[in-house]
Amino acid sequence: MNYRSRVLSFLSVLSIITYIDRTGISLVAADMKRDLHIENDAWGWVLSAFALAYATFEMPTGAMGDQLGPRRVLTRVVGWWSAFTILTGTATSWLYLVIVRFLFGMGEAGAYPNASIVVSRWFPRQETGRAQAFIWAAGRVGGVLAPWIVIPISTYYGWRAAFFAMGLLGLIWAVYWFVWFRDFPHEQPNVPADERTYIENNRWFKLNSHHIPWRALFRSTNMWAIMLMFHFYMYGAYFFTGWLPTYLKEGRHFDKTQMQLFATLPFILGAIGCFTGGFASDWLAKRYGLKVGRRTVGIVGMGLSSISIFLSASTTDNQTAAILLAMGMGFKDLTLPVSFAVCNDVGRSQSGVVSGAMNTFGQMGAVFLGVLFGYIVKATEDFNDPLFMISGLLLCSCLLWMRIDPTEEVVL
Repeated sequence: MNYRSRVLSFLSVLSIITYIDRTGISLVAADMKRDLHIENDAWGWVLSAFALAYATFEMPTGAMGDQLGPRRVLTRVVGWWSAFTILTGTATSWLYLVIVRFLFGMGEAGAYPNASIVVSRWFPRQETGRAQAFIWAAGRVGGVLAPWIVIPISTYYGWRAAFFAMGLLGLIWAVYWFVWFRDFPHEQPNVPADERTYIENNRWFKLNSHHIPWRALFRSTNMWAIMLMFHFYMYGAYFFTGWLPTYLKEGRHFDKTQMQLFATLPFILGAIGCFTGGFASDWLAKRYGLKVGRRTVGIVGMGLSSISIFLSASTTDNQTAAILLAMGMGFKDLTLPVSFAVCNDVGRSQSGVVSGAMNTFGQMGAVFLGVLFGYIVKATEDFNDPLFMISGLLLCSCLLWMRIDPTEEVVL
């Protein structure tokens, strides 16, 4: 195993823990709502509190990683969010929970932008799509594992114990990361000389000023297309991480055993989608050029996801609906590693800021979806109505991929 593969293994474990912590609350939502006397519309604010903080602090934390290095920043990120994961288990009221989840989101913000910084520094540009594929597929593995970890712990020891266990995982990772990792290959004495030379001669990252190109960032129509694409993408993504178990239980009337299965299936297909999308994009880019490689996967993935979710909302058969939803996530996640690979493409030495900007606008979609879903359900008494909205917004994301140009660098 080459040394950069070890770095990728650490980032993959990080992504697994991220999604276990992020999806865990949705898996125990029914118990928490009952114990804390929270209705669906109010629960939406709990979910959106995380997304709002995550969106707000994405760009600053990405910029911080570009300047201070991902070793220190990721240690702070993971340590902070793990502490507030543990504190989630001490919640006694709706307001307490909203505040703690906001602080949890503040801590977790910047995890993936800083992972992108590591990719830009440690991987040659022809491997960035594959590296992002592993990272994001690992996140989906975390989504697969979460029901099988969180539900048994909450069943036997209560939902509070589940948050204590999830927080401990992150704290362990943070300690190991800080001790083992270094920001650049040349700072790590165990990297073979030939591998270090290969990385440094072929990566996008170049050592230069830490000036942050805010003006260039927001004057670029290409960046606006990237940010809006991910904004619409996140309406679909946050349904799966925030509302899916509630939808299956209250909207489709699945029991706990069925919910465990059908809350897992989307993340299995999502992991397959991440691997397929990342590898396919790099292969197409090598054969037909970067623009074709990135755009093709984005257009196909988001288009098929929109169709699958529309059909899911339209069917009356519960199991068919759940399978179509899982397919929708699988198709959607073809695009996920490619989105962050595009941030490496156009951001290069500023990939932390660029991916942070994209994720900030994306998470605002999560903020709106978290609240809107609960209010739409309360107003219509139908859990399928919000899915039609999500389908339409994913179609918008598909169309925006036609404008995104991965060869158009953000110029300082």
